[in-house]
Amino acid sequence: MSEQRPRYSVVIPVYNSEGIVGETLDRTARFFEERGLSYEIIAVNDGSRDGSWQVIAARARANPRIIAVNLLKNYGQHNANMCGFQQSRGDWVVTMDDDMQNPPEEIAHLIDKAAEGHDLVIGRFRQKKHAFYRRVGTILIKAVNERIFKKEKDLVLTNFRLIRRDVVDRVCAYKTSYPYIPGLSLMFSNSRANAWVEHRPRAVGATNYSLAKIVSLVATILFNYSSYPLRFVGAIGLGISALSFLLGGYYLLAALLHTTEVPGWTTLVVLLSFFNGVVILILSMLGEYLVRLINQSSSAESFHVREVVGGGD
Repeated sequence: MSEQRPRYSVVIPVYNSEGIVGETLDRTARFFEERGLSYEIIAVNDGSRDGSWQVIAARARANPRIIAVNLLKNYGQHNANMCGFQQSRGDWVVTMDDDMQNPPEEIAHLIDKAAEGHDLVIGRFRQKKHAFYRRVGTILIKAVNERIFKKEKDLVLTNFRLIRRDVVDRVCAYKTSYPYIPGLSLMFSNSRANAWVEHRPRAVGATNYSLAKIVSLVATILFNYSSYPLRFVGAIGLGISALSFLLGGYYLLAALLHTTEVPGWTTLVVLLSFFNGVVILILSMLGEYLVRLINQSSSAESFHVREVVGGGD
């Protein structure tokens, strides 16, 4: 590939998309070539179990502007995006899915909006073609992003975005074993905006985002970018402590003012079970933070590359 720095880099995480990813790469390349824009496409195979790697590697051998990266195993979409960011060289970086739900031609709307002076432009879908549980997950993640990353209420986050080089460099410099690209992009950008784009149903295969993955993503955001879970259980612990002190004061007064009775076993067992349960809950929460801190301090990389095809390898 030419050493000249491309104007645009397109990062596409790939997972089990053998039947559609080839078309995605072809149409993305055609979009830039028809407009005479310099570009590179970085397709990151995130441990696919089908023939996705063979498809993107063949495209990389045929087109010098396509780079195919094969990760050692499945690390998740955000790690795959981070890998693509580190491989990219463009003045602007586009992130998009591999399933053609984001038509490459819609990149033009992101570029036009960025020309107004924004360093982060996010595609806003006129009509989303997602399952109900994904829409519920979107609402939950939206609320989390507003509290933790101070996202503007009218700003809609999607995986289809255009990011200026300086923002990408700051994201890459952020050391974490649990990268969350939308949040990091918000943290390190100054002027953010939405651009209206089309979103189409997936033509081949099924979505890779399950309800369990959405819950895992929410947990990743909460535990790695905030102290809200710890504060929440801490508040519960304080509330329980206050109630226990009140209950203890009540029984002390009862013992001083009335004849002492033998305490009932039922009351004792219920109280011990309840308070011990709260203690275990708090210890579990602290353990979750501790494990993530250990993982983050002991691992220099959140992903490992197995093979690269294209871009001078």
